[in-house]
Amino acid sequence: MATTSNLEAKELDLVNKVELRIALTDSDSKLQSLLHTYLPPLLLKLASDYTSVRNKVISICQHVNTRIQPPKIKLPVAGLLKQYKDNTNALIRYYDLLYIQQGLQRLPVSDRTALLPTLIHGINKNFQESARNTATLFNLLLKMLHSLPLPPRGSTDDLNLRQQLGFEDGIEDARFIAFWIGKLILFAPNPSSKHLPGLDAEECSFLQLYDRKDTWQPGVAGGMNLVDTKVVAVKFVASGAFTDTERFFPALFASSDPNSRLADVGDDMMKRAITAVSLEDKDTLDRIFDLYLGNNGSLPAPAPLQIKLLTLLCKSKRATSYTENIRIVKEGLTSSYQGEGPLSKGLEASKLRTQIFTYTNWLARVSEISDIGVIAPSLVSQLRDFIESQGWPTMIDQIPGQSNHEASLRGLAYESIGVLAKASPATLLLDEDLDLLRWLFNSLAADSGGRDVSLSIEQALSSVLGAFSGESSSRLKLPLEDLLLYNMQRQPGDTEDSDIKVIRSTRFAAVRFANRCLPFSNIKARWINVLAIGSGVSERKEMLEEGSKGLDPYWYRMLNPDRPGATSSKPKHQWPVLEELVNQFFGEGSVWYTDESPLPMVDAYGPAILFCRNILISEALSSEMSTIDGEWDQRLDTTVKNDEHVRVKIRDHLYASTTRKALETLLMAAFKGVTASGSKSAALCCESLLQLCSLSPGSSIARLAREGLASLKECILSNDRSLRDSSSHLFGILGSHYDCNQAELLQMIDGFDMQSRGWKDAVGSDCFRVHGAMLATAYFWSRRDVRVHTLATQENEAKMKVAIDRSLEILNVSNDKTLLDAATNSITELSSFGILSPKSLTAPYSASGVVKKLSEIATKGNESAVKALGSFAMQCNEELSDDAVLHQILTALFKLHEVRDPSMHFAVGEALSCAAAGWQSKALIAAADIEGQNCPSSSRSVSLSWMLEKVIEDCKTTKPTLRQAVAIWLLCLVQFCGHLPPLQERLRDCQVAFKGFLSDRESLNQETASRGLSLVYEKGDRLLKDDLVRDLVGSFTGSSASMAGRVSGETQLFEPGALPTGDGSITTYKDIMSLAAEVGSPSLVYQFMSLAANNAIWTSRAALGRFGLSTIFSDSSVDGYLSQNPKLYPALFRYRFDPNTNVRNSMNDIWTALVHEPTATIDQHFDSIMSDLLKNILGKEWRTRQACCAAIADLVQSRPAAKYQKYVGEIWTLTFKVCDDIKESVRTAAMALARVLVGILTRGLEAGDSSSQSAGAMLKNVLPFLLSPSGLESPAKDVEAFSLAALLQIIKKSSKDILRPFVPELVGRLILLLSSLELEGIEYIRLRAEQYGLTGQQIDDARLSGVRGSPMLEAIERCLDFLDETSMQELRRPLENAITTGLGLPSRVGGSRVLVSLSTRHNYIFRPHANHFLRLARKQVLDRNETISASYSAACGYLTRLASDEEILRLVEYCRKLYFESEEERHRVVAGEIVLAMSKYATDRFNALAADILPFVFVAKHDSHEQAKTLFQDTWNETVGGSRAVLLYMQEIFQLALQYLDSPRWSLKHTAAFAIAEAINATGDGINDSIAQIIWPGLQKAVDGKTWEGKERVLQAFVKFARTENAVTKNEQTWAQIQKIMLRESKRNNVTYRPHALACLATYVELGDSMDLAKEVYEITAPIIEDLLAGPDEMDLDSRSGGPSSKTVTEDTLANAQAALLRSINPRNQTNEDLCSNMSRALALTVRTLSENGSRKVHEAIIDAEKSLFQKMQRAPRQSSSEALVTVLDEYRKTLFGTTDAVEQTRIKAAEAAAAFAPLTGTNERLRAALIDAIGSTRPQERSVPVQEALERARRAIADA
Repeated sequence: MATTSNLEAKELDLVNKVELRIALTDSDSKLQSLLHTYLPPLLLKLASDYTSVRNKVISICQHVNTRIQPPKIKLPVAGLLKQYKDNTNALIRYYDLLYIQQGLQRLPVSDRTALLPTLIHGINKNFQESARNTATLFNLLLKMLHSLPLPPRGSTDDLNLRQQLGFEDGIEDARFIAFWIGKLILFAPNPSSKHLPGLDAEECSFLQLYDRKDTWQPGVAGGMNLVDTKVVAVKFVASGAFTDTERFFPALFASSDPNSRLADVGDDMMKRAITAVSLEDKDTLDRIFDLYLGNNGSLPAPAPLQIKLLTLLCKSKRATSYTENIRIVKEGLTSSYQGEGPLSKGLEASKLRTQIFTYTNWLARVSEISDIGVIAPSLVSQLRDFIESQGWPTMIDQIPGQSNHEASLRGLAYESIGVLAKASPATLLLDEDLDLLRWLFNSLAADSGGRDVSLSIEQALSSVLGAFSGESSSRLKLPLEDLLLYNMQRQPGDTEDSDIKVIRSTRFAAVRFANRCLPFSNIKARWINVLAIGSGVSERKEMLEEGSKGLDPYWYRMLNPDRPGATSSKPKHQWPVLEELVNQFFGEGSVWYTDESPLPMVDAYGPAILFCRNILISEALSSEMSTIDGEWDQRLDTTVKNDEHVRVKIRDHLYASTTRKALETLLMAAFKGVTASGSKSAALCCESLLQLCSLSPGSSIARLAREGLASLKECILSNDRSLRDSSSHLFGILGSHYDCNQAELLQMIDGFDMQSRGWKDAVGSDCFRVHGAMLATAYFWSRRDVRVHTLATQENEAKMKVAIDRSLEILNVSNDKTLLDAATNSITELSSFGILSPKSLTAPYSASGVVKKLSEIATKGNESAVKALGSFAMQCNEELSDDAVLHQILTALFKLHEVRDPSMHFAVGEALSCAAAGWQSKALIAAADIEGQNCPSSSRSVSLSWMLEKVIEDCKTTKPTLRQAVAIWLLCLVQFCGHLPPLQERLRDCQVAFKGFLSDRESLNQETASRGLSLVYEKGDRLLKDDLVRDLVGSFTGSSASMAGRVSGETQLFEPGALPTGDGSITTYKDIMSLAAEVGSPSLVYQFMSLAANNAIWTSRAALGRFGLSTIFSDSSVDGYLSQNPKLYPALFRYRFDPNTNVRNSMNDIWTALVHEPTATIDQHFDSIMSDLLKNILGKEWRTRQACCAAIADLVQSRPAAKYQKYVGEIWTLTFKVCDDIKESVRTAAMALARVLVGILTRGLEAGDSSSQSAGAMLKNVLPFLLSPSGLESPAKDVEAFSLAALLQIIKKSSKDILRPFVPELVGRLILLLSSLELEGIEYIRLRAEQYGLTGQQIDDARLSGVRGSPMLEAIERCLDFLDETSMQELRRPLENAITTGLGLPSRVGGSRVLVSLSTRHNYIFRPHANHFLRLARKQVLDRNETISASYSAACGYLTRLASDEEILRLVEYCRKLYFESEEERHRVVAGEIVLAMSKYATDRFNALAADILPFVFVAKHDSHEQAKTLFQDTWNETVGGSRAVLLYMQEIFQLALQYLDSPRWSLKHTAAFAIAEAINATGDGINDSIAQIIWPGLQKAVDGKTWEGKERVLQAFVKFARTENAVTKNEQTWAQIQKIMLRESKRNNVTYRPHALACLATYVELGDSMDLAKEVYEITAPIIEDLLAGPDEMDLDSRSGGPSSKTVTEDTLANAQAALLRSINPRNQTNEDLCSNMSRALALTVRTLSENGSRKVHEAIIDAEKSLFQKMQRAPRQSSSEALVTVLDEYRKTLFGTTDAVEQTRIKAAEAAAAFAPLTGTNERLRAALIDAIGSTRPQERSVPVQEALERARRAIADA
């Protein structure tokens, strides 16, 4: 116990001693010293184990608290802070903090700053120990930041700041401070709530110092301004003390703050911080979601921050997996905001909702299927609720004036629904009710949001198409069909059961769904297509096209391509079931199952019939139709008509019992389409029906033969040619049927006979009727003989004979084309089936006559006559003698080669094949159109051989017309008779003949030969096939012209005009020989023949791909010659890009046929192809060079870079060489290749492949080229545009590491190139601007605007963003060169813009170079172009931000020299622009040097040049707080002004004088002695000299100076000088200056009581007054320049002269006699003036002067008034009351003067009585109340006198 007591006593003793010391201190300084020593140790005793000790310390602290109240006492803050950090005792920490808070603000800024590292150290740990105490520490930190000087960003001090503050080792402390500064930015105190957006209650309390209400009240001691604190805190975070990761969230919060002071800094930080933070990091995303939605008691973030957060989430894939996305969308779309109140309806809400829709689309596109499947239903539900909350389907305008905005959001909601549904179809779309799809269709039909909303709905429907594409499950097939059919039936204007009023059609959307969501085999889908086609012209054109596509399997496949990787066991094209299809279209229940006429949906009937026919044939040919392409339907028709095997298969299919019923229904439906009245599809239906009837079994068409024959009559006699032809043909098939109605048939035959009898008189439509009747009769009789039935009677034979004779009669007699066509076609049909033959002809007709007549008609180009000759030849005996009929026919046919019509020659070829082979010719396959026929024709044995021999021999001819004809004839013979032995034996000869045509100049000959070779290939054996392929390959891989054929003298080698000779041109071989002989140069023959051979080679190559040659190569590549010779591929690949269109198309056809897997083939032969291209790209042939460029471009852009990596350097090098090719087309191709290469490069750069080995090397090749005369400086506009676009893309896509080495050169070159992109004639237009009603400055302003918006300037800015210290140093020389050597306004202005950008956005790396570029910019400001000068002046202003003080002072001195020493007025304007730019853009630097700049500005702002004056005036107004600021720079101003008062230049002299005058006016009345001493010399010099414009301002200042009392004005000598100057100036004769001088004189004479200048003033003014009164017209004054008029000057002069005269009389210093004398002289002039000049101005000036005189007389010592003086005064009194007709203001002044006169009456009754009488007589007449009141005052003054 004793020990304990001793310890306690000892501690108490120590504490008491400290207390005694404190108590004994008798001064604050001693107390301060004592506290620095003992306060921290004293507070440590608060941790004592003894209560008495602790209590004693607390007692001492209370005493200390009372003693340290004076602010000058500084506390030991550093020791207390260190003690706080080192101690954990709560009581000690409490008192430490107490004294730290009090002492911190008393410390100097440097001491406070030094404490910052200590305060920060361990603050995170302090928070864990005590949040309350740490809140105080953080508050102290914020206070210290207000005085913390932050180094420039990027400087060395800035980079070292993190280490200085201890953040390198204390990372947790840095994170802690960054975290709480972020919270501070969000902090916005709300007295009504402890929860704030982004902050929970605890965080709010922390920042509020746990409910200290005065924390953020700046007016309270210790309180801070919240906004200012946020700003300094954000700047602190932006410094180098924090890493980008740490400052990310504070930067994010600041960038969204509405205060621009925070937002600007925040945006700048975000640009740097965003790259350092991974948005895939879970912790980062968790915090973002917590901020957005609110968490742990915090409210959701404010709308601007939410928008920023959503923008970040739209960059994160991981964010899509958060279920909180549902809440984001829900809360963004509903009416709640931040948990309370309605959502703001302003711009923020609009932006937020728009961003929510953007985020929704991001979710749908990026989310994993499992994630989107979870959230998509909820999101779609919320979006639907949002739409329905606006009113659905009718939109309600809930917010007046925002309907367009609401509609826009509605459209975005629909689009988002579509995207989400597409992403998660299983949960949203593929339900049995199709609820969402049905809702979207209803929305499309009835939503009233307008066109834009409907487009959004259509887009949503388009988005969900993919979900139903493919094979829909059986559970969705029926509801989808029903839904689509229902929407096809909707009509605008319908009102449905659900109260939905349809306002727009949904048909187009339904058709699209039918084509993409239902299989081609779906019957309902195809019916929807038919409904779409039948909708008529009232529907949109797109719907008709969509309907047609749905009925075409090729287009259906294009609309529904196979999905990547998709496999299906079903056939690629599954046809609809024919029976179901026919029943749907035409069966019971169909819209066409009716006897209505005309048919409903008549436009769709023909396409429906044609589709059913195609399906029927396709079913029959399922194994043959392996390829479905764009020409599928045409190939189908061609195959059915020409392929015997196909026709057999179709017949077999139609004979099958499974097809019979559907066939019969289709036949009846087609027949209805033919016969229905008004059917627009009759011809189409008839053609389909004819084809089906020609292939159908007799039993299937029996019903038509029985019931429908009579219905055909109207069609047969129709005006429609195609309908007449097909219906007549159909009549022949049905009428010859064994089951037809015989009586009806005979009746129709007789009717046709009657119709055709009148052929001689037939005209117009009657001719058409005769034509139809004759065709029907011919078709019937020709087919009747083949079939056996009861019409074969003698009577009917006679009728047939009549029909034959009528045809022959018309052939011989008629000239009508229609009738001749009927006759020739009738002869064709009758001869083909053996009814008409040479033997059957009777007089007067003969076989020779018929042949001759047909030949005559054929020579006119009539193909039907040619066919008739061929058919007639079939019935002729095989006699080849000259007089034989067959020989005559063949001779006539061969003569037709003179007809220049290729189609005619094809008809001749068919006729020759018929004549040579009869019914064995395949040209007659389609003619065999009845069942069980056995058509007769004469037998043949040698005709075909003879014919082949002649045709092959004629193939050697050089006559163009015959050559073309025989090529076509040979093709027809091979095609139609190739199966016969005679032609099989001559196939090699045919091959040789066809090869001879490949080099023909006529493209038709080439095509014919190409197809012929294909036919020969098909019909030959393998040996023949390989020989053919070998020859063909050699023809285009070699250089021989062996395929060019033989050359004779008449052989045409060149087109006419291709080789002009001056008087003609060389075309044939004979011409070449003649020219060679004339010039005596045999070698000319070989040169021209070489050129012709070269042309022949290329012509031959062009022919190789025509028609069937691709089949040859395709077949050979599998098992023939090409399969063993792959060297063809490089050459073939190159020829695919040949500049010759024919060659290119041909080679593409061959490539397509030869290469079945292009990608694999090219990969396999890639090296050989690339080597071949690089080898030939510099070849001799321009075609080859051009083709190589295009081929390389195609090759590299479809392959990965690794594939051609080793060729990259060589490709670039060769490309640049070819870019300078002599031929323009080659240069164009090379430029296209360069574009491709640049595109590949930019895509690689965009992908961030900074580690690529070739990126830097490629840029080294590309950039010089783009910047060269071949690129941006190219005279070709397209090259220039490409180079610019490529360069901008490279800069835009490149990363900083790749592009940085090139930045210095790029920036310099781009600046210089700015002018090259400007319109060439702009300078011409500028020089002649006035001619266009413009000024040069307006044009320059437009040019400047163009530069600012230039994409090149944007590229320059991006380049500058990549700079660092090293590259900035390298940029110095190119930039300097660009600025000094640039020509043209864009380049010059661009250089200044770069300097501005460097000074503002990159100041931390540009600062060391600022002085240099400021000097450089200083040299550019004197450019003759004002826009350029102004740009560099502004740049100088920005550069002064970073320049040293010495350099700024040099710039100011330069401006002064420009202003004062230059002779050009423009230079003074330039000086003003520079100074104004400094004050605007570098205000702090300007203010720091204000004493050196503002005196110059003050003087210059009085310039007489208006533009210069305005510039300096603006500078002064922006930098000076008030007029009294002149006093600060008075001495400097007057020193400068004095310096230039003696200048020989009047403008500077006047400017200096005006500055002196303004300085005096600005001082007010407070001119003390020292200021007066400064002013007087300059003022005296300024007022001396001759009169000049504006001098009155100086004189007025002179008077003002004289009015003040100071040492100068008190000096008698000086005052005498002042008086002398005033009198001198008053005597000036300048008419505009004199009024002002007299006014100043009037003021001056009243300055002192001792002043007596009445005599001097009278001597000055009397002559002036008299002169003016005598003749005012004598004043010569020109007022046209805007100055005062002569009258005004006269009145001013007179008024001021009178005022000076009257005011100069001083009663105080004059005897009565002198006074009376002076007043009398003045009165005389006054009375005269009033009588001769009654102007108001003069009158009022006199009254005011008289009033002043009367008042001075009152103040003067009293003297007895002499009678003379009384008399004078009375006269003065009279002048006051002669104003009854004056204006009110004048009368008031007169009454007030009378009141001043009243005291002068004194005891003089005469004056008193006279004044009273005057007032009494005036008062009753006065109407004005103010005048009455003034008179009343005068009356009272009399009474008081």
